[in-house]
Amino acid sequence: MEQKNLIVTDMIAMGTRARHAQHILSTTDSILKIRAIEEIATRIQESRDIILEKNSIDMTQAKKTGISPSMIDRLLLDNNRIQNLVDSLLLIAHLPDPVGSLIKTWNRPNGLQIDKIRTPLGVIGVIYESRPNVTTDAAALCLKSGNAVILRCGSNSIHSCLALHSAIVQGLLSVGLPQDLIQIVKTTDRAAVGEMLKGLKGTIDVIIPRGGKKLVARVHSDAKIPVFAHLEGLCHIYVDQSADQEIACRVVANAKMRRTGICGAAETLLVDRKNKAQHLIPILNTLTQYGCEIRATQEVQLLFPKASQAKEEDWHTEYLDAIISVKLVNGVDEAIEHINYYSSHHTEAIIANDLQAVQKFFHRIDSAILLHNASTQFADGGEFGFGSEIGIATGHIHARGPIGIEQLTTFKYCIHGNGQIRQ
Repeated sequence: MEQKNLIVTDMIAMGTRARHAQHILSTTDSILKIRAIEEIATRIQESRDIILEKNSIDMTQAKKTGISPSMIDRLLLDNNRIQNLVDSLLLIAHLPDPVGSLIKTWNRPNGLQIDKIRTPLGVIGVIYESRPNVTTDAAALCLKSGNAVILRCGSNSIHSCLALHSAIVQGLLSVGLPQDLIQIVKTTDRAAVGEMLKGLKGTIDVIIPRGGKKLVARVHSDAKIPVFAHLEGLCHIYVDQSADQEIACRVVANAKMRRTGICGAAETLLVDRKNKAQHLIPILNTLTQYGCEIRATQEVQLLFPKASQAKEEDWHTEYLDAIISVKLVNGVDEAIEHINYYSSHHTEAIIANDLQAVQKFFHRIDSAILLHNASTQFADGGEFGFGSEIGIATGHIHARGPIGIEQLTTFKYCIHGNGQIRQ
């Protein structure tokens, strides 16, 4: 009980400090924010050896616990990935500053001018697992959008994230900004998560979870404050009868196999029955050449004996592995029906040259991201030009799709008059 009380006290103090620091940031000009993010990038470059050493500790411990290959892949840092972190930071630094920008303006018949102005959300709580990159992504995106952030990483990435956070703090202090703008929870006790989900006495404005299904489900269940999240990435790719065979093979293989452990990886393939001869076997041959396991309906098995029988649970499963479920459908209408029933509303793609089929697919599917003739693995904030993202939101309120700097802002109305009174 004493330990829990100490965690509660410490967490509320973090929230109070974050709120105070955010008030300071709200009066900070764009140039200083750019300098801060650039300095953070420099400090990470300078700390590369220490960061890799700490990541090696996390990797060794994670492998001993037997976590999944997809989680190991997310945990890994190497020279190339650290350079990617730095590149993302520099890109975010030089994005247009959203804070204070004019979204819309209009005049009323009574002479009032109403301006809709973009403002920060306030203090963001980010809870994540085996993703050290979230530490820097969240730091830069929140800083650029005028928000303070409290980070809570998983126990399996704690050494990596603390090393990254140390470099972040050095960058903030070097330009005179308060280090409390970007704080990290140093305890791995899960009670700290519980306190964040309560909102730390009103000091956290929104929670963003980035992790596995269990973590996100807990956040959705227990949070007392708004949440931006997706539960899982059950992504579909539909190959229409009008699709180009070469494009279909290339795109499906990339959507599934480029990185199988990310939320934008395709998990279900639907192929138009009318052109199965041209599309199905070449696509499945390409997938198996990359080492992908095929789970399919009996109809597909008869045409492709290497496939195993798909069960009902397969259509509900986010594999995060080199496995894909496959089904033949009667055109775009049946594909839409299947996707709307099974989808997690994250990302879906259509491969087609028939623009009417594409329009129908885009109009009738309500997922956060829809693609035409392109891989589902483009479901990523960096690929959208956001620099990076904190996560993908699949809800309908406020943020949807990759969460970048604009999604981390809200707005206020500033109204100009010349003495008007209401009758």
